[in-house]
Amino acid sequence: MLARPFRVLAAVAVSGAVLVTAPGCGSEEALGDGVDGAALADRARTVAKAWDGSAAATAWRTGYHPAGETVQPPRGGLHGRADERAFEDGRFVLRGKLPDPGPRGGWVRWPGEPVLARPLVGADESYRTLAVHRAARAGEPHLTVTGVARGEMRVATSRGPATVPAWLYTLDGYTAPLKQAAVLPSKSPRPPIGWARELPGLPLDRLVGTAPDGRAVTVIALHGACDDGAIVKPLETDGSVVLLPSVRNRNDDGSLCTSQAQMQRVTVELERPVGDRVVLDALTGRPVPYKGMRGLTP
Repeated sequence: MLARPFRVLAAVAVSGAVLVTAPGCGSEEALGDGVDGAALADRARTVAKAWDGSAAATAWRTGYHPAGETVQPPRGGLHGRADERAFEDGRFVLRGKLPDPGPRGGWVRWPGEPVLARPLVGADESYRTLAVHRAARAGEPHLTVTGVARGEMRVATSRGPATVPAWLYTLDGYTAPLKQAAVLPSKSPRPPIGWARELPGLPLDRLVGTAPDGRAVTVIALHGACDDGAIVKPLETDGSVVLLPSVRNRNDDGSLCTSQAQMQRVTVELERPVGDRVVLDALTGRPVPYKGMRGLTP
């Protein structure tokens, strides 16, 4: 298993988590091994059955749910590790004034589909989410914002690429702007099934990416100190991809284990492109939220 440590710069589901990366499992592998595995496989089938054809699935497919970065660095990338660190840490300095909030609503557009009206986030609120640390100490890496304008950007979503309203930040030393989506995502629909708290394991922390051809998804899984790492297996149906998070070789012999969790980036191969199928967590019965990798850095 290939693994390397990551620093954790943002709040995560379990405190004290450490991120490593490892390969996942494809659709051809057995869904569950052993008693726990069989129970989890049964749970995944139940989740898929509850979602497929449900009102929640319809609501999901008609909403705006990002599946890719909603904050995009300038075209061509950031200039060196210092600027990358400033971006990851959210260290920005504003030189000038932010524009007025502008319209309260905007449109999300997909090719060949009806547009969707969604509320917009004003420049001030948007900047606060971008610039987590707005005061930089002397010598500390930071990015300087010299101007902010309204514009548009392309965002990967659960329904495919969409064009959305955005705030475009001009950065000192860059010719292309940093882009931040200015439209609020749709609320996740009420799931048609509850959380299976009786099953062992930890829910998936987040979805961080989808392969360009749609035939793999990458998630952040959690596991403990007394096992050999996280495993994520898929159950695919016409309407959903249910991900089964578990661990490899959990030690149940009574050995003393710390409560520290590890975060592991796992890529799960699929038999066919994910398309507009909803990606679900077998434990929670809910869509796996997209949060991206910002805040989790080598």
